[in-house]
Amino acid sequence: MTSTSAVSSALAPYGWDESWAEAFAPHAADGLLPGRVIRVDRGQCDVVTADGTVRADTEYVVPRDPMKVVCTGDWVAVDPEGDPRYVRTYLPRRTAFVRSTSSKRSDGQVLAANVDHAVIAVSLAVELDLGRVERFLALAWESGAQPVVVLTKADLVPDPVTLAHLVQDVESSAPGVPVLTVSALHGEGLDVLVALVGSGTSVLLGQSGAGKSTLANALVGADVMDVRAARDVDGKGRHTTTTRNLLALPSGGVLIDTPGLRGVGLFDAEHGVGQVFSEIEELAGRCRFHDCAHESEPGCAVRSAVESGELPVRRLESYRKLVRENQWIVAKTDARLRAEIKKDWKRKGAEGRAAMEAKRGRR
Repeated sequence: MTSTSAVSSALAPYGWDESWAEAFAPHAADGLLPGRVIRVDRGQCDVVTADGTVRADTEYVVPRDPMKVVCTGDWVAVDPEGDPRYVRTYLPRRTAFVRSTSSKRSDGQVLAANVDHAVIAVSLAVELDLGRVERFLALAWESGAQPVVVLTKADLVPDPVTLAHLVQDVESSAPGVPVLTVSALHGEGLDVLVALVGSGTSVLLGQSGAGKSTLANALVGADVMDVRAARDVDGKGRHTTTTRNLLALPSGGVLIDTPGLRGVGLFDAEHGVGQVFSEIEELAGRCRFHDCAHESEPGCAVRSAVESGELPVRRLESYRKLVRENQWIVAKTDARLRAEIKKDWKRKGAEGRAAMEAKRGRR
């Protein structure tokens, strides 16, 4: 039987603490071994334990709810011995980074569990897509983790004035979020990022070609992830990372590297959207009507801010898009909300028809 001190010593670099030990106590009494999932692949996973890294089957943890599937970052209870070993259960997650799947049902998919920092890598080799940055941020805030935006490949923007403008554009789209510029190739800006991810667990997110694998190698201090060049035409790369991998960092902390994400659909992320667009949420509180849609209603503080130049039109359009998408995803599993959305659509349609008829009558 592995001693408590041996478990703490072996798993501390992976984030084990007294709270996890307390949560695991009932499973320890059953003779099970604690460990953290560092990789999942087709129903099996690699789990780091006090006895080393073991391969375990997840057959006993196959729920109907895809949100409860074992994923990278989970703390689990595994058999102390056997061939194969089995994961018997996982501990309640502190945080979870979730996106919607591309299926018609739009189920949630947990990309990483028990994460403290969500590091969003954005390449400066291509034109900034601020809408996509806002989408990642909404999911990050909703996860319970602290988002961080890292603008990679900063060496490709040699003009400091241009670089400063790009940083400012991202900062305006990411209120309350640190925005760092990094060149992993030359080691510039890495010291700040290393200090930030030096405690807790961080997940590295972004599109293919954003430089995540290069960044992961720089943080780990070794070539642990395969790196391939991005296409010059659009800056996109092939999926050099095909699974989510958990890596202990030499400076402290843990990093979960993920494959490039083509789709980052929202999944019940109302709080996250509100956090990303906090200035719009604040303005909305000053509108005359509490259910103001910020379109043509009188006394709309949001529209007034747009007209005065205080609020960029792009921000409002992005906000509307993400709110509508999130409502639609939630409505697929919430009949009451689905009915309310349909009722609202009918109301707006009727208002539009009435406006057109009034316009024709004036002619």
